[in-house]
Amino acid sequence: MNSHLIENSLINISFGTLLIVLLISWLNLTINKNKTLDNIINTLTIQVNLSLGSCLLMRWIKYTYFPLSNLYESLIFLAWCLTIIGLITNKKTNNRVLIAIISPISLLIVAFISFCLPEDMKKAAPLVPALQSNWLMMHVTIMMLSYAVLITGSLLSTLFLIISTGKRVKTYGSSYTNSNRIIMEYKSEPIRTKINNNQVEAKHNINLLQAIDNLSYRTIGFGFPLLTIGIISGAVWANEAWGTYWSWDPKETWALITWIVFAVYLHTRINQKLTGQIPSIIGSIGFIVIWLCYLGVNFLSKGLHSYGWIFS
Repeated sequence: MNSHLIENSLINISFGTLLIVLLISWLNLTINKNKTLDNIINTLTIQVNLSLGSCLLMRWIKYTYFPLSNLYESLIFLAWCLTIIGLITNKKTNNRVLIAIISPISLLIVAFISFCLPEDMKKAAPLVPALQSNWLMMHVTIMMLSYAVLITGSLLSTLFLIISTGKRVKTYGSSYTNSNRIIMEYKSEPIRTKINNNQVEAKHNINLLQAIDNLSYRTIGFGFPLLTIGIISGAVWANEAWGTYWSWDPKETWALITWIVFAVYLHTRINQKLTGQIPSIIGSIGFIVIWLCYLGVNFLSKGLHSYGWIFS
């Protein structure tokens, strides 16, 4: 069996498994905590992660360079990063929401790889001289990892925005807030006094919202420095390859826009006057901006980062 066929099989297995993870994780949200379903979800997500990682490893061995030189490879790496983030964060917080919101995005990415990308774009080609650099691994890896982390944080912001509509929720914007305390409040009994069931449910929902909001803040707070390092490393690489740190290439411009959006988000979290849904609105906008930066610019604009599929 040739490597191309094995790759396709692994991608197809990942697609089918992610579909199952999506269905089970959403079902798991509608019922009381079920340890068996949690274990199934984690096991299947690990299987997806290993399948995607195997694809990348096979291409790395076959072509002898880190497999992030084209859109096909970067999409696989992005889906791989998302599943890693989901597994790690779920392990740390024991929050079932995470896998439930990451699985549909990962599924769409793998579906795009399987059904939308032309076969020519899946083929590896010899690297041009500018890409024959150690900066390829550092810059692209950090950028894709930052995208995955920021996408996760933005999805959590969007989720908070949706389920907090019509509710008054106290959000914790200060970096001094102990996120573990908030998450543990959500995981523990909501209240221990004799009050009616509606009050208990309301308190539980507020704790859930606070946990989601704080997790979004922490996730974006981790992704933002990665994005900053990725942009700086890209500028250094550009100077080494083309003799200029910044050329206002469409990709560079949108990377800067993405950076500004999340910088504004973090500013609103620090500013005590801008709490509530305002940061979540900005975080949700960030989700759209990331995809415009990653895919929209590559497909629709001419530049050093264009793949030239739509308007080539």
